[in-house]
Formats: sequence, C-alpha cells, structure tokens
Amino acid sequence: MSDRVLVVPVQPGDRAAEREFITYPHQLYGENRNWVPWFHADMRTILRRRHPFFEHAQGEFLLARRDGRTVGRICVVRNPRYIEQHRVSTAHFYFADYPDDQEVSTALFDAAVEWARTRGLTHLSGPLLFGGTTGSGVLISGFDQRAAMTMMPYNFAYYPEHMQRLGFAKDVDLLSWRVDPVAFVLPQRVRTVAEKVLARGRFAVMRFSGKRQIKRIAANVASLYNTTLGDHPEDYPLSDAELRQLVKDLLLLADPRLIKILTYDDRYVGYLLAFPDISAAMQRAAGQLTPRSLLDVLRELKRTRSIVINGAGILPEYQRLGGNALLYYELEKTARLRDPLRAELTQVAESTTLMVRDLQTLGAEVYKIHRMYRRTL
Repeated sequence: MSDRVLVVPVQPGDRAAEREFITYPHQLYGENRNWVPWFHADMRTILRRRHPFFEHAQGEFLLARRDGRTVGRICVVRNPRYIEQHRVSTAHFYFADYPDDQEVSTALFDAAVEWARTRGLTHLSGPLLFGGTTGSGVLISGFDQRAAMTMMPYNFAYYPEHMQRLGFAKDVDLLSWRVDPVAFVLPQRVRTVAEKVLARGRFAVMRFSGKRQIKRIAANVASLYNTTLGDHPEDYPLSDAELRQLVKDLLLLADPRLIKILTYDDRYVGYLLAFPDISAAMQRAAGQLTPRSLLDVLRELKRTRSIVINGAGILPEYQRLGGNALLYYELEKTARLRDPLRAELTQVAESTTLMVRDLQTLGAEVYKIHRMYRRTL
C-alpha cells in the first residue's frame, strides 16, 4: 500500500471535501485546551467563496491525503489589493494545518508554491487571509496560552521548524500583550496630557450604550481601519464590501461599553475596539451553531471576565496632538471595565515602534508572538 501524500483541491460543490477541510483541525488538535475552532458555518462561507474577500481575490483550498485519508490542509490566495498596497507580487497562505510530518507539510506547500507560480507571483507569504481581522502569523511563542477566539491562529510548537525547513524566512513578528488591569497604570505625565487635551474641547471620546448607536456611525468609522492599518504588513485596504462585513461581524460580539471612538472637531480620528472573550464558549460549541451552543455563547458574552482588544488606532496627524495619550487613557479604562481578570491586546506589528515602546512603558507584557513568513519562489 502506497504512503505517498497527494494534494487535491476542494472542488466547488464537493460537500464531502468541504467537510474534510472544515473538520480536519478537530482531528489534529483534538482536546487541546488552547486551540479555538472556527464556527463551521463561517468556514463554509469562506470555502464557497461567499465572503466579500473573494469579490476581488482568488483562492484555492487544498487537502493533503495519504491512503485516502485527509492528513493536512492549506488555503492559498492572490489578493490584488494587498499586492497593490505593498508592491510585492505575493500569494498568501492560511489554514495551514498538518501533523509533525515533513512529507505532509512539503506536499502542501509545494502545491501552494505551484499555484502561486502559475499565476506569475514571485513570493509566498503568510499566514494571512482577510488582514488583521482574522489574525495572522505562525505562533512561535506562547503555546501554553489560549487563542483569542478566531482573532489569531493557534498551532503546535513544531510549525516554525517546518517553515524554516521549507525555505521561509521571517517577514514580521506580531506581538500580543497581556494588559494586567492592576499593573497597567498610566504614568502621570500621560494622564495629564490626556486630561488637558480633553479640557481644550477639540478632542472628545464617543461612548455608547447600545449597538444601534454604534451601527449608525459604523460606516464612517470603518474607513479609519484602512487609513490607520491598511499599510501594515499584516493588513491591506479592505474593500467597501469587506468593511461592511467587518462591521457586521464585530457588532455580533460588541459590548457597547468597550467601544470608544475618538473625535477631533467632530471628525472621527481614532478608535479603540475591545470585545468580551467568548473563546471558552466557542471551544464548547466545537464549531456547531445549535440553539444550545448559541445560548451558551450569549451567556458567555455576559459572564466572561476576559476581554480582547483587537483594534486601536489614530490617524497619524493627530498622534502628536495628544491623541496617543488619549488613546492610552481610554485603554486603561477599558482594561478595567467588566471587572476583568485578564485583558489582551492582540497582534501589534513589531514595526509599529512607537506603539510598541508606549506599551512597554505602560507596563503591558508580550506573552504571545506570531510570525509572518515569506519565501521567494
């Protein structure tokens, strides 16, 4: 009997192959307490290319099989918006899941490389899919820490070794920070600056008591995402349809008290987006959205004492007018809302040196690192 690894695409309409692509990680990670599964319904939307990302991007979903059994998976995409923004002719990979087996990882990435080459691309990078909204990178530090919902990937400790063996080199590291609600205290000078700029009356902080209030201004605020993050190595300018999808997805999780919008002379100039961490309920659901699991998610939204800060930014021209101080002033308040036991600020690119330095000064601690890799083809 042959033990050769074959890599095959998931053909449109092949429900059995779709199911294998979606469920393979459950087989790989099993009862691992730090992996958080995607909801299967969301995965089907992606596999069937119904997500607005595929209105401008192309992609392939691949399964690795040995003796007729699925032993790995990978997704590879060409994102013209990323290519135009960053001026690099690269494909990206995501959903790369495989055992500690060199034949499997080699076969998967050989197939991804061939897909990229046939489309005239010169690099393969990742993991990256819909920009920072789905989380990026291979986990290289913090394997004993649970992933923050689907806002970051999780993988086993052997992954970085496979990436290096396959010819990938570091592109950029993404740092996730533990914000201790007790230890995270603003220096008095930062607090003073924030209070002064608020007193002058040009800067203001919008707060919300309900989702309808957020929804009314969401379209205007969403455009800030592209201006503040679109040029980061783990992001790209989202299309209008993607921004609408982003707003829709985030509103499902939103606790209005955790959403802060910064304005300057009534212009939207910054934001702080934090969410109740429902990772535990997602693990219990095991990918299934049933009435019971949905009720559990809704309960977790109210009872969790963990929050995830997955967006913080301010337009560059307002940073040195006191905007940065005001952003951290609100971050300190947010870290203490809901009486949290833990707060996490996810995936700050190491290349954002000003924010990294500020977070270190404020007492935040890096406790997970994801690495984006790149390989020349």
